[in-house]
Amino acid sequence: MSQRARYWALLIKRDVLAIYCAAHDPRVPWYAKALAICVAGYALSPIDLIPDFVPILGYMDDIIIVPLGILIVVKLIPPEIMAEHRAVAASAQDQPVSRTAALVIAIVWTACIGLAGWLCYRAFVS
Repeated sequence: MSQRARYWALLIKRDVLAIYCAAHDPRVPWYAKALAICVAGYALSPIDLIPDFVPILGYMDDIIIVPLGILIVVKLIPPEIMAEHRAVAASAQDQPVSRTAALVIAIVWTACIGLAGWLCYRAFVS
């Protein structure tokens, strides 16, 4: 069950990236582009229709709305174009991840937050 869920999540991630790329393709109809941008935006957005802290319902919108939106968009995009963008998305997923870059970004964000906190402290205490 765990392997199946992981595989399903990888397919969803690939399809979200593929429909995002397809939304910029001139061969895709405008209505498919509009829906693709909405679905990709919703899937990648930290803001949900129902917040995740709401028990059970918080994750149900992610489990139902995103796959249903992806399925509808995939049906609206011509199959040969979708296959082309899926291949591009799959190759993008296979690119190596730089842990060093992630560490540098985390350090920069931490430094920025620390600096902002120090400036706020100085502004309110002085």
